[in-house]
Amino acid sequence: MSDLISRTALVTGASRGIGRATARALAAAGARVIVHYRNAAEEAEALVKEIRADGGRADAVAADLAAPDGAHKVAAEVRKLVVGQLDILVANAGVATAAAIEDQSVEEFDRMFAVNVRAPFFLVQQLLPLFGEGSSIVLLSSLAARASVGLLPAYAATKGAIDTLVKHFAALLGPRGIRVNAVAPGVIDTDMSKFARTDEGRQFTLGMQALQRIGHPDEVADVIAFVASDAARWVTGDTIQVGGGSKL
Repeated sequence: MSDLISRTALVTGASRGIGRATARALAAAGARVIVHYRNAAEEAEALVKEIRADGGRADAVAADLAAPDGAHKVAAEVRKLVVGQLDILVANAGVATAAAIEDQSVEEFDRMFAVNVRAPFFLVQQLLPLFGEGSSIVLLSSLAARASVGLLPAYAATKGAIDTLVKHFAALLGPRGIRVNAVAPGVIDTDMSKFARTDEGRQFTLGMQALQRIGHPDEVADVIAFVASDAARWVTGDTIQVGGGSKL
């Protein structure tokens, strides 16, 4: 994907998991990467150093996307770093709390919608002046948006909202030459899916997948990098499933 050599990308929630793998994949393809994190400063700075050591370009910005002005703060920092156009936004940061309907708290419900839905919306709004012809926005959806998976009704609703936003954003920004898509991972070996590291969780996961193993963050990151690149220049308004054939 040599077309990323002159590109600048922002990846939210990039200090670990899928976000970290995505930042590394984009950097390996030649993009300058802005690594966003909330409070994992040590991990984020280590990633920046790693990318730079490999000959890449990277910077880090911090903000709590659960805060009402979190997206605005990230955008303000990005505007200080970017000269010209922001070519890629990967809105990866997300939170999930498993709970039955009876046990779901208002506080956790609101936090999930704040980080998973409100933050991506206002990141797009605030960064819009930096996007231009050829820019690509990738939002993170989930298998849970299209299928019932465990006790995740509230989380699933946030990802259903993302799938809807993608279509509206793609339609509204298409005339400007800006593509908008979502990537929907299944169960991936990250801290968010710790349950899959238990015997019971692993068996549950394998029982709903065509490919009989747990996915890895870099396997999602590679798809995100593809969607962000010019190789996917005729793809917009879509949600791409990356789940090993889950819930077929």
